[in-house]
Amino acid sequence: MHDGPGSKRGFLYVAAVLVIFMQAGFWSARRKTQDVFPDTSLVPKAPNFLSLIQGQSKTTIKEHPIPKLMAEAEIQFRERISRQSKTLAQAVAEYKKRFKRDPPRGFDDWWKFVQDNGVLMVDEYNAITEDLEPFWSLTPGEFRERASLAGHLPSIDLVKVRGGEGKAVNIKDGLDNPDGVSARAKGFLLMIEKFQDKLPDMDFAINAMAEGRILVPWEHRQYPNLTEGALAAQLSGQYSPDWRGEGNVWEAFRRTCEPGSPARHLFSSTRASTSTSTQARLSQLDAHSDEVTFARNVQGNFSYCRNPWAHYSQGHFFSDWRTIPVLFPIFSPAKASGYLDIRVPSHYYHGQTRRYTYGWDPVNLELHPVDHMETPWELKSDKVFWRGASTGGGSSPPGFAGQYQRHRLVRMASDQSAINRTILFADPPGSPTYAFTEVATAALNKEVMDVAFVKLVDAFNFPGGFEALLRDHRFDEGGVNLGDHWKHKYLVDVDGMGYSGRFFSFLESDSAVLKATVYREFFEEWIQPWLHYIPLSPTYHEIYNIHAFFSGGTESTLHAANSTALSLPPAQRKSVDGDRRLRRIARAGKQWKRTLGRRVDMEAYVYRLCLEYARLWSDDRDSMNFTL
Repeated sequence: MHDGPGSKRGFLYVAAVLVIFMQAGFWSARRKTQDVFPDTSLVPKAPNFLSLIQGQSKTTIKEHPIPKLMAEAEIQFRERISRQSKTLAQAVAEYKKRFKRDPPRGFDDWWKFVQDNGVLMVDEYNAITEDLEPFWSLTPGEFRERASLAGHLPSIDLVKVRGGEGKAVNIKDGLDNPDGVSARAKGFLLMIEKFQDKLPDMDFAINAMAEGRILVPWEHRQYPNLTEGALAAQLSGQYSPDWRGEGNVWEAFRRTCEPGSPARHLFSSTRASTSTSTQARLSQLDAHSDEVTFARNVQGNFSYCRNPWAHYSQGHFFSDWRTIPVLFPIFSPAKASGYLDIRVPSHYYHGQTRRYTYGWDPVNLELHPVDHMETPWELKSDKVFWRGASTGGGSSPPGFAGQYQRHRLVRMASDQSAINRTILFADPPGSPTYAFTEVATAALNKEVMDVAFVKLVDAFNFPGGFEALLRDHRFDEGGVNLGDHWKHKYLVDVDGMGYSGRFFSFLESDSAVLKATVYREFFEEWIQPWLHYIPLSPTYHEIYNIHAFFSGGTESTLHAANSTALSLPPAQRKSVDGDRRLRRIARAGKQWKRTLGRRVDMEAYVYRLCLEYARLWSDDRDSMNFTL
């Protein structure tokens, strides 16, 4: 049995970790290119339309890239589904081919579980191997010790499995009842309920926070034998659970990058930068691009080590909650680039709540296949809709909130300037010919965007304070329920303090989801952008042209282009084919949620993760292999 810290050495180890937890500073670097999020190897984009038309027409093109993106996405997803293993023998062979080792013990029971429950994705679990791979460098004893000791860290609970039964505990406060642990620990306990009797005795360290936790410095990953010596040298100081002005996440993240990377090169102040170069680079995030490009995927693998300037645009780098600089096996609902957390399904996805579950009846505590506020497609608004709180980061240090992901979205949609945006639309409607025109931002926002904050958070840390926040961002004092979203065809899903817990509910609705995120979640191999949802770049600037393709040119767009469509009745100015394609994405997203995003699919993922985890936990790891 391994039911606690176990040794004085272990407690010294945790004490040292808590001290290193407090180390901080603020570093960044600059880059030469003027592109915004230009890492095309990670986020390939459609060709630049303006370059396509050179040598042809300066105003029109004959082919729009979105239909091709959609067609490729459907082919890729169908191929992925069709190649899934059909038998246990095939699954074992596929596992050995991918991971160069035997599956874990219990793989046959897991296979029976997925077959009995109609799980479609039976081979796509690369994320588990990726998340657990760093822990193979630890001995079984070290692994068990770190898993158990993690429960002493702030906002970390333990789910203990003993004798085939799980129990969530908060050992810091001496609590072993459900009232003393986080909702995420309770959620994980529910996820293992159906198969916990098949698991050996183990401890799972569950992150109670939405933010990722594990950021291990590059040197400690390369030379793990030096880690404990470095920790032992700093057994002094007092721990506090948040940064409290003593540092921030960016400094901790920066240390995970290779020594020669741009993120490790230059020093900058902990105050918001006022240099011309930095401000010019940040202003690009709000610039009115003259290019029409589309992201192929969301940016969970974007390299902030190579592009350190871009960290200013994401609030998770300014979280006020401390990260952990040592390789602890911590289970979290999502992680950004550079983090070493172990991904598990969000308790928001697996659970059933009024704020996060489509079709949930909070009065009768029942789940319905159609939400009582669902709206027929023909009656849904054509506007792009988003509501949320003015959060996104913890303001540690303060002064950067203006560039957080949510603020940039709302500020872009609130822009009432006369500056033009380049819009590409079918002219005439329904034709294969697409025309460019320049349209005033104010007019586009009035016709296309319905985006606003509904809750004021942390205004005193916003540059310029409360007045500046109100001046540049729209606020909707009425607020919304989850069901109010179903009145709109386009639903935007963006990160908050961490990942977005509303994504699965949005997918299950009859609306199309436009998603922008820097987080990676357990389902990334199971879902297909441009089939189940529309991916957005971190700048969001392509929203206007996405809308123009699916819904057609707006009134101001048609007037700016002096389009012949103005002679048509308003109902005939819409894009019938585009609307049909948009509805296809909405339906595909709903079908995905009901066939691959079910609660039992999440349980199948966690079941397989637990088997892999059990092998790492065992003194004799080879004995925990499965062979036919």
